Amino acid sequence: MNNKTLVGLLLIVAIFVGFQWLNRPSQEEIAKQRYNDSIAQIQYEQQLFAEKEATQELNDSVSGTDTSNDSIKEAKFGLFANVAKGDSTLVEIETDLLKLKFSPKGGNLTYAELKKYKTFDSLPLVLFDSEDENSLDFVLQTADNRVLSSSNFYFTPEVRHDTDFKTVTMRLNVNDTSKIDFIYTIQDDSYKIDFDIVAHNMTNLFPPMTNQLGVQWECKISQKEKGRKFENRYSTLNYRFFDKDMDKLSDSKTDSKTASTPLQWIVAKDQFFSTVLLSKQSFQSTRLSSVVMPQDSKYLKSYSVESAVAFDPTGNQPTNLQWYLVPNQYKILSSFNKGLESSQKPELQGIVPLGWTLFRWVSQLIIIPLFNFFGSFMTNYGLIILLMTVVIKIIILPFTFKSYMSTAKMRVLKPQIDAINGRIPADKALERQQAQMALYKSVGVSPMGGCLPMLLQMPILFAMFAFFPSAIELRQQSFLWASDLSSYDTVPFLTWNFDIPLLGSHLSLFCLLMTATNIIYTKINMSSNMGQPQQMAMMKWMMYLMPLMFLFMFNDYSSGLSYYYFISLLITIGQTYLFRLFVDENKLLKKLELSKANKKPKKKSGFMERLETAQKEQQKRLREHAKKKN
Repeated sequence: MNNKTLVGLLLIVAIFVGFQWLNRPSQEEIAKQRYNDSIAQIQYEQQLFAEKEATQELNDSVSGTDTSNDSIKEAKFGLFANVAKGDSTLVEIETDLLKLKFSPKGGNLTYAELKKYKTFDSLPLVLFDSEDENSLDFVLQTADNRVLSSSNFYFTPEVRHDTDFKTVTMRLNVNDTSKIDFIYTIQDDSYKIDFDIVAHNMTNLFPPMTNQLGVQWECKISQKEKGRKFENRYSTLNYRFFDKDMDKLSDSKTDSKTASTPLQWIVAKDQFFSTVLLSKQSFQSTRLSSVVMPQDSKYLKSYSVESAVAFDPTGNQPTNLQWYLVPNQYKILSSFNKGLESSQKPELQGIVPLGWTLFRWVSQLIIIPLFNFFGSFMTNYGLIILLMTVVIKIIILPFTFKSYMSTAKMRVLKPQIDAINGRIPADKALERQQAQMALYKSVGVSPMGGCLPMLLQMPILFAMFAFFPSAIELRQQSFLWASDLSSYDTVPFLTWNFDIPLLGSHLSLFCLLMTATNIIYTKINMSSNMGQPQQMAMMKWMMYLMPLMFLFMFNDYSSGLSYYYFISLLITIGQTYLFRLFVDENKLLKKLELSKANKKPKKKSGFMERLETAQKEQQKRLREHAKKKN
């Protein structure tokens, strides 16, 4: 073998080794593959055992002999056969806020009731009431080559009552020396439940290098509010990465995603209540799915999560999880951050839908503090909304007045604008526009002067739009004819027994009042419109169409939101008439003329001179082109 051949072989080997090294799977991919293999193995074992049972039953029916259940369990569960039978009597725990039930079969939390809340039809508000509605299984890959699920095994419960908290320990006694504890610590005045998994002498029961448990969480969201369609819109599966970014699955259709980076928590969220599963270490290689349930089902969504959490068979490092069974109240959710380091804060208040970042800031800095302030000494939320509206209108009053003054200046200049339009024909649009702008500039008026104040008000309007439907404080709070400010209001003469497209089987009275007030406000504004007759006709048609569109959009929304917009529009109409009463437009016109007479001509900037030169050249070319064409 010559040197060239040897070098060639070494290069081939180096390329092959380098290719293998560059394409090796990451630790996350290895963990995910191991988890998928575990799930596949469970399914295979279950199918195999089912076939074995069916075959054995057939043989027994033929031979007339009995087969020992213990031998069947031994074949199926191997080292864990001792815990495949037991007592399934539920363990009940109550605190000031929660009523809970734990099942020894699986050691899981299977019932959760929030004692201070009721459903829309006055039933106890139960987040879930069976293993079918909330199931948390852990995948156990054993040393005897079996892949088992914790839901198949019976735990021995132990309850301890202390002064401020209660502890439920579900113990899986695999044998005389080896066991796993599911430890639930429930504080009397909290919606949080600490959930620790601690192994004792379990090293020999798991393969070497075992450091994870597969997790399967199934959760169903039942209907709790009057408006199913609206509640469904706010029911989502949310999750948060450890880098503080949050995401969610679609709220309108069946959806699924895979999170390759570690997650801190996963939230099965309803409009006003949530079931949160948090891991202090992290969830790894997580796949999430959300299924929209049929209209005739008692459930809105069905959520499914497949993931993995850290696990130490030696017991030196417990697996630290937490359940949060919470109302989606911003104040309560943000309270879970107190006393924690920044990296450990759950920031659960992020699940309250307050809109985009800018609108969320407005809600956090203005609306929520104002709402909580009035709520601290008042219980009538209709009056609270009224006071909030008045305060916000006072805050934005300078912007509203500035916008009105800009419109008033344009209105008093309308005769001069009409004169310009009469002097310059419509086919010379550029020349006409220059003359109008010259007039505005001479009196110090900007045509866009009213737009900026309106834009500054928009974040508050949109923040309110996001806040009211998600404010649990309005839930089941009555005002006037509305029995629940968080849902649509109905009165007997505006309901019927059939569905109208886009409207449904009811018409919200607050929404109807808001629409009528909006039309009146539009008419007041259109009376001072500055456009041409043809433009006026088109604009009127569009402006009157918008309130009618809002009627269909807001009919299913929170009646508190429609009430807020109704009150806000009434105050705006009142402000407009007050402004007209105190602003003398004749004096305003004289003031503008005086400003024009006293205004000193400013030296044009180089840019303006170049712009005007370019415009003159363009006009010259247009005239020459028109002459040639004629």
